[in-house]
Amino acid sequence: MPKVCITGIGIICAAGSNSSEVLKSLAEKRTGIGHLSLIQSIYKDEIPAGEIKKSNEELYNLANPDIRGYYSRTALLGLIAVTQAIRQAALSNADLEQTALISGTTVGGMDRTEVFYDTFRLNHNKGKIKLAAGHDCGAGTEDIARNLGINGFQSTINTACSSSANAIMMGARLIQHGKAKRVIAGGTDSLTKFTLNGFNSLMILDREQCRPFDDTRNGLNLGEGSGFLVLESEEVVGSKPVLAVVKGWGNACDAYHQTASSPDGNGAYLAMQKALQTAGIQTSDIQYINTHGTGTKNNDLSEGIAIERLFSTGIPPCSSTKSYTGHTLGAAGGIEAVFSVLAIQNHCIFPNLNFNTKMQELGFEPAREFTTGTRISHVMSNSFGFGGNNSSLIFSEA
Repeated sequence: MPKVCITGIGIICAAGSNSSEVLKSLAEKRTGIGHLSLIQSIYKDEIPAGEIKKSNEELYNLANPDIRGYYSRTALLGLIAVTQAIRQAALSNADLEQTALISGTTVGGMDRTEVFYDTFRLNHNKGKIKLAAGHDCGAGTEDIARNLGINGFQSTINTACSSSANAIMMGARLIQHGKAKRVIAGGTDSLTKFTLNGFNSLMILDREQCRPFDDTRNGLNLGEGSGFLVLESEEVVGSKPVLAVVKGWGNACDAYHQTASSPDGNGAYLAMQKALQTAGIQTSDIQYINTHGTGTKNNDLSEGIAIERLFSTGIPPCSSTKSYTGHTLGAAGGIEAVFSVLAIQNHCIFPNLNFNTKMQELGFEPAREFTTGTRISHVMSNSFGFGGNNSSLIFSEA
């Protein structure tokens, strides 16, 4: 099977607007989570989130789309990250003609639909209907492809919080099986009032900054952002630099509950086990785990149990970077894939912010400090979604 090479990365999130800014935030232990300033919500001073402090107009100028028009915040974030990845991979217009695009998302263009609805519900003769035209999840993928001239296979994946991890998995499989030579894969999601209110109704939002894997954890912080990778087969890479490779992947759906992880961590265990099998490596080969680590009582315990079951006493350094970005839902796997590549490239392990007290039920605790100087050959990145859709990716040095 051919290697799945990563030749470009792109990212925008609350921790930074590109990979350099994000790495600096990670190294300086500087979170992007704080009070809401753009969403007009009754909870804006009560519920912290990883909000990107740029208006839609500012994002539009940053994305600078070739095709003028209305774009959802989700589409703009995706366009920014994909453009960064394309530039780093030095893809030409001719390359993009043959390139596939797979994007994961959960909210689609709901942020613009909410603006339309606020006006329309007061007067059914008012409101710009074109704001709602990009509501569906696939619209953002089409906007990205149309603006950048990406004319290969296109697909949009919505498997909740594992969406963009599954997009990367699908892209890697297309390349390995000779169905595509080049794939841009990742995900994008924006904050919306619907998301904020929905998660608040589940009573899993922390009123303080989240504390993944801490014994006092009390919920997650939502976030927004986008992360994409350019995946290429060895056949087309040529002499260009390869940042890392997608070595392994696994998906397991335990379907335990609509919104809760299984208490025994079976789905997470199977996903990680399958990823190791696909990669052809052992647990002892993993130098760092970027955990799903949302900060909820249920998720962290379930994932922790699965990690202990699989790695036994040989658990490598691990941490949740959602304490920097918030939980970016469908974009989480893509954003944390970029983090994984940065860890390999810069030989570093990222700290789990706000951690103080080890969970009573677990025998391990996450990394507390930003450390460098250790060779990182293999990184495992976990993304676990509602409904028990659990995905694990393994990124390795080239």
